[in-house]
Amino acid sequence: MRPERSAVPGPGRRLALLWLLPVQAALMVAVGLMVTGPLADRWPLAAEDGVNRSLAAHRSGPLTAFSDWLSLLAATQTVIALTVLAVAAITGLSRGRRLREAVFLAVAVAAQSAVFLLVTLAVERPRPDVPHLDAAPPTSSFPSGHVGASVALFGGLAVLVALRPRGDRPWVRRALVTALLLVPVLVAFSRVYRGMHHLSDGVGGLLNGACTLLVVAYALLLPAPPRPFARAACGAVPAGRLPTARPSAGGAAGRRAVVVRHPHGCGTELAERVRGVLRRHGYRDQAWTETSAEHAAGALAARIAEEDTALVVVCGGDGTVRACADVLAGAGIPLAVVPCGTGNLLARNLGLPSDPATALEAALSGETARIDVGRVEGNGPGSARFTVMAGAGFDAAMVADASERAKRRVGWAAYVLSAVGHLRDPRMRLSIRLDGGPVRERRARMVVIGNVGSLQGGLPLLPEARPDSGRLEVALLDPRGVRGWLAAAGYLGTRMLPGRAAAAPGGSYGRVAGGALEYFSAVRVDIRFARPQPRELDGDVIGAGTRLSAEVEPGALRIWLPPRAPAGRTRTAAAEPAVRAHGPGGR
Repeated sequence: MRPERSAVPGPGRRLALLWLLPVQAALMVAVGLMVTGPLADRWPLAAEDGVNRSLAAHRSGPLTAFSDWLSLLAATQTVIALTVLAVAAITGLSRGRRLREAVFLAVAVAAQSAVFLLVTLAVERPRPDVPHLDAAPPTSSFPSGHVGASVALFGGLAVLVALRPRGDRPWVRRALVTALLLVPVLVAFSRVYRGMHHLSDGVGGLLNGACTLLVVAYALLLPAPPRPFARAACGAVPAGRLPTARPSAGGAAGRRAVVVRHPHGCGTELAERVRGVLRRHGYRDQAWTETSAEHAAGALAARIAEEDTALVVVCGGDGTVRACADVLAGAGIPLAVVPCGTGNLLARNLGLPSDPATALEAALSGETARIDVGRVEGNGPGSARFTVMAGAGFDAAMVADASERAKRRVGWAAYVLSAVGHLRDPRMRLSIRLDGGPVRERRARMVVIGNVGSLQGGLPLLPEARPDSGRLEVALLDPRGVRGWLAAAGYLGTRMLPGRAAAAPGGSYGRVAGGALEYFSAVRVDIRFARPQPRELDGDVIGAGTRLSAEVEPGALRIWLPPRAPAGRTRTAAAEPAVRAHGPGGR
């Protein structure tokens, strides 16, 4: 029985969505490189110079004066001044009650400018070869900064007007929203008319500003949801669940905990905090072991074989958790995750707090549950397990090329930087077979087999995936050209909007996003590639191969999760996996 889901993530999770801005910058860079590279000589980009020459040849006094006013309206100094005035007016007139709206507007304008500058550092495009009516700034022609800034400011004001409580004259609201949204479109025309930008530069500015507004609005403007999370009403025990109680510190006294520590992710200070949390929960007998390149789970197997072990704590990222789960699957010893890696996707999907020691405290204050793991086979790695996702193609190449230094400095954004270099990788020819059924022939850039569904920022790559479903979800990504990438990004982005997080009736299987994405579900998945492809498990590269087969092991791993919320409250979709709960004694 699945609990009720909330479509709106909690405040902390929503603020984390601001990390999508580097992803947006990377995507805009990719679009810019396509516009200035392989697509430059193709229609409609090849016709842009003719548009600029035609407009320059038919300039008129009144239209030139109007375009001059529009360019001034969207100039950097004007946008900054108008933003400051709008923020002051919103804050002052509401006496601070609308501070969140003021912050949204300021952050939207600043974030759009930051993304614009990052894109112009990577994309070089000269201005149109026509007489310019304005002084040309030193930045690239792509994307238009004037247009992006006007979208952030006037589009942001339109969002605030649209979200205000409805009054007696809705036509006034509609007229004002329409007028505000028309400004960026007119600014785009003025910049092309004045010879400062190509038509695609204006479209790029509109896209950059709109994406910034979407991310910032979703992160800052949505109302806070009810606190998580109700798995069962008081006094009711749903079928398949056992009542549970938090073990007292005394009840755990004398129990032994084995702690697996990744030396880079879990420093000395965090290790001391982990020791303190374990002592407070009665685990005074602690055996610590460090991971290494040769031993991803440290000496875990030897430590649990020495004597009875009541708990295994994993201090690391998804790769360390995966290695330990490979040892613990089917053993019945509960595992607690201290998320201190690059992605921490399992912890995110299970709703653990992002702070490592706080996550351990919350989990040990809760209950154990059983989740599935996937077991993979293929030429090369032999048999191994994963808790998050297995993949081949684009995502594996991205993981392989993300440097350790970049991951330490910028976290999971290192994967985004690596992904840009693989956007033009060739498509794979593959065959896929589900549960022993017929073989399907496909082409794709990426294959992902998932036990959980959400990526960083809550991006739902596999919207149907749940860690206790007894099934694996499969996604084939096959975008063709810029339009395909935008269709895939748009589809996944809309799944994050309010009301779209929950699964649609009938599921999300089959082709979506104009064929750029295709979904399957199965207990066993067999994939064969026409030529060796890079492969990965939970962020660990396992080398290239021509085969990737995965099968689910239902309920194979016991894991500690935070406590249930009081009745009547809901948990977010990503944070509530509806796992099978068991008491501290397990089964």
